[in-house]
Amino acid sequence: MAPTRAEPFNDSSALIDFVINQGNGVKGLSEMGLKALPRQYIQPLEERMCMINIKAQELIPIIDMSNPNDPEVVKLICEAASKWGFFQIINHDVPIEALENVIDATYKFFGLPAEVKNKYSKEHSSSNNVRFGTSFTPQAEKALEWKDYLSLFYVSEEEASALWPLACREQVLDFMRKSEVVIKQLLKMLMKGLNVNEIDETKESLLMGSMRTNLNYYPKCPNPELTVGVGRHSDVSTLTILLQDEIGGLFVRENNGDNWIHVPPIKGSLVINVGDALQIMSNGKYKSVEHRVVANGYNNRISVPIFVNPRPSDMIGPLPELIKDGEKPIYKQVLYSDYVKHFFRKGHDGKKTIAFAEL
Repeated sequence: MAPTRAEPFNDSSALIDFVINQGNGVKGLSEMGLKALPRQYIQPLEERMCMINIKAQELIPIIDMSNPNDPEVVKLICEAASKWGFFQIINHDVPIEALENVIDATYKFFGLPAEVKNKYSKEHSSSNNVRFGTSFTPQAEKALEWKDYLSLFYVSEEEASALWPLACREQVLDFMRKSEVVIKQLLKMLMKGLNVNEIDETKESLLMGSMRTNLNYYPKCPNPELTVGVGRHSDVSTLTILLQDEIGGLFVRENNGDNWIHVPPIKGSLVINVGDALQIMSNGKYKSVEHRVVANGYNNRISVPIFVNPRPSDMIGPLPELIKDGEKPIYKQVLYSDYVKHFFRKGHDGKKTIAFAEL
């Protein structure tokens, strides 16, 4: 057989050196014009996307947020969170300009030379709160995922100004600031659905005490059918607010089924999903749902999620209001940072992380 340009990476250490140590990421592999996928990215058969299981006619809910105080909107949001775990919102309060700016800034960051991006890698970053990386947890994965990312954990404006990359700093901060009003609206509605009518300072801190934004870059891929952009998982957040570009590729598992549903890009919309922390705090009423991203052979794709989380030092468990009248808790109290560490210790494995908190 004629040799392919994947051959330089038959040796895993050469691939790890190029992709991780030198900071080229999968973007660097994609730009080499490889004709075949390096074997380290070939996923086991059961993890590849089977297009037979796609429910083409089904859509996750699309909810108009132009009147967030309308009881009907509250009802739709709570129903979507319990039935689907995923929904899209349109006519929300985040200006389209803030969305476009953060997409531009993501391209700008990933367009930087490898040696500049590499300054933010695990080995070189001056802070654990700023991390450039590739795949998910390369040292724990059986097969690598076709994705590069920049992860930014928000501590304060001062730290962000000092440590976040200049190429995207202001745009990400603006996106986070402008999203806060929508996050608070959504949490207020979701708490109302649990008969928690007041969000005091303590409760607000528990629901949204920390935030992380990722800039995700999925370069075009040789043999996309053999790999994944992101494997099956549910988020560990309270809520995730996702901005996706116009390319598409995000799929959500149908609740209680084996079928997958595509989340079509809608200009100006935000995709919202329930994370494990909210499933635990709602005592299972709201569901975090498995989702994944397919690799793409034709286009580069980006997405920008904001993960709205408890603080690392918070204990999470079913909210006291839910169990005070004798409702049986199905989750125990766990330290949120322990839950997150457990998630990152392994490769993506669907919804298995939630077992860590089950009674």
